[in-house]
Amino acid sequence: MSPPRSLFDKVWEAHTVRELPDGQTQLFIGLHLIHEVTSPQAFAMIREMELPVRVPGRTFATVDHIIPTDSQLRPLTDDLAEQMMVALETNCRKHEIPLFDPASGRQGVVHVIGPELGLTQPAMTVACGDSHTSTHGAFGAIAFGIGTSQVRDVLATQCLAMAKPELRRIEVTGKLGGGVYAKDVILHIIRRLGVKGGVGYAYEYAGPVVEAMALEERLTLCNMSIEGGARVGYVSPDETTFAYLKGREFSPKGEDWDRAVAWWRSMASEEGAAVDDRVEFDGAEIPPTVTWGIHPGQAAGVDEPIPQLSEIADDDRPAFAEALDFMGFKPGQPIAGTKVDVAFIGSCTNGRISDFREAARVARTGKVAPGVRTLVVPGSQEVARQAEAEGLDEVFRAAGFDWREPGCSMCLAMNPDKLVGREVCASSSNRNFKGRQGSPTGRTLLMSPAMVAAAALRGEVTDLREIL
Repeated sequence: MSPPRSLFDKVWEAHTVRELPDGQTQLFIGLHLIHEVTSPQAFAMIREMELPVRVPGRTFATVDHIIPTDSQLRPLTDDLAEQMMVALETNCRKHEIPLFDPASGRQGVVHVIGPELGLTQPAMTVACGDSHTSTHGAFGAIAFGIGTSQVRDVLATQCLAMAKPELRRIEVTGKLGGGVYAKDVILHIIRRLGVKGGVGYAYEYAGPVVEAMALEERLTLCNMSIEGGARVGYVSPDETTFAYLKGREFSPKGEDWDRAVAWWRSMASEEGAAVDDRVEFDGAEIPPTVTWGIHPGQAAGVDEPIPQLSEIADDDRPAFAEALDFMGFKPGQPIAGTKVDVAFIGSCTNGRISDFREAARVARTGKVAPGVRTLVVPGSQEVARQAEAEGLDEVFRAAGFDWREPGCSMCLAMNPDKLVGREVCASSSNRNFKGRQGSPTGRTLLMSPAMVAAAALRGEVTDLREIL
């Protein structure tokens, strides 16, 4: 009898074309997602090499990074953004690649539309020219971000050369407390393991807390694996996965569905499968979490102070000092009560319907504080339609929030949605790096969408549990 195996080993083996002389694996890519930012140069490369797109039916395109969220009328007011849109449209037409643009009714952030359309499926390999491709691991896929030259490689060959990471199993036991979400779980994990803790690893998320999560919560969890240094983060497929996928546009149908589910179930990690490392967290000990620094690992519970210098490891002290200087904070200062100027709800981390339902639950309790600028940005046109059908857009508007069109928006500010000067932003996105949200001096505090809504109402970082 063969020993129990992990999903990671099974999927890697199933997609291995051959082992290369340098020790890397030539890996077949089952799903390739592209957008307007990292694809133009890749298409130019294969054009110069006089190569076609090898398997156009496995590549799907959308526009998300540069598209405005106030008006998407063409031509776009930003000339460069319009040029990037035209380049993607031209390349997709030439190579017969499906493009989900605003006119299609299926446009959205690449890591939102892949799951909602049923393109992302268990036991796949998924690649995209975007670092947060680990999101798709929520389905039990092995998904990773790639650079532009690798986008070229997938377009030309449908394969990549990759070194196989080691596997770390992260178990979250017990049960989460009130006001604690998947965003808090992943920020807590990164806070404890560090932003470099996952380098060289794939993360397998498991345990009662993960098993109890809805699929959209698992997407949030896997999305930020890259922020902890891991190339891949995934959850084994289960009944929650299958229920989410059933009936979606690109999901298998009829007898094909039954065969697919049987295969997906067989690819899940088996009890006792070998891993290279194992870490456990108690879900009951995870608080609503907020970043206070300049990377996602610099975080604290909302009811905790910023650490003292004595609590910081020697190697981390220069980064600690840099963060405090940039953010204008002091050791031991409470994070709760920090004034916010901007509140952003959206992104590939937290731009799904469940995120807006939770944020709207908070928005119903009050009005946006005077002087706080707000952006509520659906992750896709489908999310927007669903939210509007439920009246969530009106809930936000009634509370004083600005309801926008779908896009990446202020997550990385490659569009008009930007911080100004030293503004402090309560953000449901995934990165709080210097300059990430459009201003070189702007400051970002990462938190869950419901926590962002609470900060918008109070005008300061607030313990969500006081409102709920």
